[in-house]
Amino acid sequence: MVGSGLANQAGASIGALAFPVLGPVGVVAVRQWVAAAVLLGVGRPRLRAFSAGQWRLVLALALVYGAMNLTLYAAIDRIGLGLAVTLEFLGPLAVALATAGRRTGVLSALAATAAVMVLVRPQPSTDYAGIALGLTAAACWACYILLNRAIGRRLPGLEGSAAAAGVSGLLYLPVGAVVLWLCGPTPLALLCALAAGVLSSVVPLLADLLALRRVPAHLFSVFMSVNPVFAALIGLLVLDQHLDPWSWAAITVIAAANTVTAGADR
Repeated sequence: MVGSGLANQAGASIGALAFPVLGPVGVVAVRQWVAAAVLLGVGRPRLRAFSAGQWRLVLALALVYGAMNLTLYAAIDRIGLGLAVTLEFLGPLAVALATAGRRTGVLSALAATAAVMVLVRPQPSTDYAGIALGLTAAACWACYILLNRAIGRRLPGLEGSAAAAGVSGLLYLPVGAVVLWLCGPTPLALLCALAAGVLSSVVPLLADLLALRRVPAHLFSVFMSVNPVFAALIGLLVLDQHLDPWSWAAITVIAAANTVTAGADR
């Protein structure tokens, strides 16, 4: 679980190093291609057997998956890794709150709301577009969770997720090709983008599968709530992105709200 969280955030930070050359769109395109190749190889979906209803879910998940990663990476480019990932985690928190106990849900929602108000408080350097992108990524992640649950009930194993990753990679093929053609990527930038795809897609997938064989799903969900803290620390160490004490406090509160809510929803 530690490896999954660290790899995911390390991949995002390494991908951010390629932003000056490829931009968020170019990095996300490469990441989607890596994810598609890995998931199609692991899931081996029987595409011809899908019904029209199943294909609608797959297409919806593919669009949400692509939009989630693009808005997250665009937010990282504008407001930094720690704040972007923290805002994105409001998505799974919202889904968990919807199924948590009433008292726990209310308290966690109030705490998270207060923390978000601290994060987005007006300052001379506040990037409202970056905040909006982070919140959009959160909404996409909530939809991603709900669609994955629906697909899991309609398709066996990883077939639905693999098909969605393949469609998302295909959608990014033309725009990614244009970006790479216009930007004239350097070998180092391409290597960073590929590393982002491996670390943020391949390693977490394998690590999560191994972890879920050994720990209960609710414990796994609780532990994943430390991702905003991992993101803030890696953003500091790799990207030299410094946060003020209030932002650190807000990140801790949101991670705690995720932990409490996920622990109650089991």
